[in-house]
Amino acid sequence: MALTKTKFLEYTRCPKYVFLEKIKENFLKHEESVEELTKEENESHLKELFSQMIENNGETFLKENKQLEAMLDYYKQVEVEAAKISQKYFKGEFVFAKDTNEQKRLEVIYKNVPLLCFVDIYNENEEEINIIEVKATTSKKYLKLKAGYPKREKESIFKKEDNCYFLKEDILKDISAEMPLSAYEKERNKLLDRFSLGAYFYDLAFQRFVMEKTKPHKKVHYFLAVLNDKYTFDGTYLDGKPKYEKDQNGEELIVFFQADSITERLQKMIAKDLDNLLKNIESKEMVECPLSAACGYKTQQECKYFSSICANKLPKINNVLSYMNNPFGFTRKDGTKLKGLDLVNAGYYDLLDIPESWITKENHRIQRKCYQNHCEYINKAKIKCALDSLEYPIYHLDFETFPCPLPRFLGEHPYTQSPFEFSLHVEREPGVCDKEKDHVVFLAKSMRDEREELIKTLLSNVNVNKGTLFAQNVAFEKGKIKELAAIFPKYHDDLMKLYARGFDLLWIVNNKEDFYKTKGFDEKDYSSCNFYDERLSGSYSIKKTLPVFSSLSYQDLEVKNGTEAIIVYANYPKMNKKEFAKNYKALVTYCTQDTWAMVEILDALRQKIK
Repeated sequence: MALTKTKFLEYTRCPKYVFLEKIKENFLKHEESVEELTKEENESHLKELFSQMIENNGETFLKENKQLEAMLDYYKQVEVEAAKISQKYFKGEFVFAKDTNEQKRLEVIYKNVPLLCFVDIYNENEEEINIIEVKATTSKKYLKLKAGYPKREKESIFKKEDNCYFLKEDILKDISAEMPLSAYEKERNKLLDRFSLGAYFYDLAFQRFVMEKTKPHKKVHYFLAVLNDKYTFDGTYLDGKPKYEKDQNGEELIVFFQADSITERLQKMIAKDLDNLLKNIESKEMVECPLSAACGYKTQQECKYFSSICANKLPKINNVLSYMNNPFGFTRKDGTKLKGLDLVNAGYYDLLDIPESWITKENHRIQRKCYQNHCEYINKAKIKCALDSLEYPIYHLDFETFPCPLPRFLGEHPYTQSPFEFSLHVEREPGVCDKEKDHVVFLAKSMRDEREELIKTLLSNVNVNKGTLFAQNVAFEKGKIKELAAIFPKYHDDLMKLYARGFDLLWIVNNKEDFYKTKGFDEKDYSSCNFYDERLSGSYSIKKTLPVFSSLSYQDLEVKNGTEAIIVYANYPKMNKKEFAKNYKALVTYCTQDTWAMVEILDALRQKIK
């Protein structure tokens, strides 16, 4: 069996992983077919793509099923667009393909083990070879790396030349003119962290490791090709499909990051990790290791053994990681801090395992008391104040959006959360809202641009000069409204009037510090939550708050969450009429529940403060 790049990345998570996979018995015996290798790579691409699509959407619900295959088409199209643009900037011959098994394969024997990887775009000319790895992420995460001198604007550690970003150390003689060398190195070294910002560079470094073992006869350069977050689609189509030319600012859809120096720095790490992996394969004992970023906790890349084995001592709810704002951790008497998974490594599992002397925040005291005494906490004065601040009618609004990696419509960028559905419940007076009669839903009937019709339907059912725009995480709904206002200037003024009327359900259930501060509440009150119940387990997501206030449930719905809604919408083109009708109804039902849930929660809060 060849050790593919995907297997290498998984098996080197930690020493325990290899043992848990029980690969020792078949590691060198099972010969994988091309179909198996392709499936393995596609699953890796799919997880990678979905992690980008929902990284800012809170909870994730990725499931392994056939429906997700529709998402893979978008990843493949990113590769196609990257190949098109690569041919503008690199000379010579190219090898690239949508299907993994048709891509350039690099294979060598290392210590009796075959190493194998597929190259997304292989380019060769008379002078050099270019290995281009395509990733469905955006340039934004890398361009955030900045450094500088005090009282001066920080500068990027990259410099762009001809659609390619280079580390400044590779093309500038003197970095110190822009930033201290130590500050530059601190930012650059974040690209060496394989379990964070450096994940894709580490991926590319493995390809370099294999490539160098083949002893190439030419100089080889290494590039990441990623989506350009600065790119804006101008709405040009060819044969019904978007045509991605340079935008009005000269930006390409795809940009490159030259990775020679970073992948070179990672070669020793690759070799060390590979040697340790081979030792672990031969080992007869499981090597224990602490939980760490390698576990991918609460990310799309979470290790499949995390919950079932490595963190199985953690209660499903109200565990030590359930404390609100847990990333800040807790301070011991000796001044040292423990946070995140370090708490679990230190033997703290249940929420009550944390010594009471460590609890300094009022929210944590509230959580602890509610869990310990099985009671609820409610600040009636704050909740009443918030409820009295609402202007009627209340427009309970929820958008469903499609965060496509490739911009589909005019004015969109990569991963624009493009709205394709909304649900609106209009509450005329406190508690006066009929689930059916006071409800409006818009759902696109195709994957064509139906945003203007969505806008017209929304505006025809609200009074932009009166009432309250109400949502859970209203900043998201406001963000969509603002984007639509910029793209469709004809509706700009009305949309921005609606935008200005935003109020968040979370400000009532949880908190909005500056709001309550201006209302005259003291520090203890304005800095702590308004309501808490042990069933929340530290989370105020709609899926957690709803069971506390209502008997409504998402479990019996065909579409149970936002991720499933995305998948159903993405599969529109693959449905026959009967399937489409069924799924269309399921999407309507799901989105309707999101806004009706807010109506019920708001009414339940009114009852609680009577």
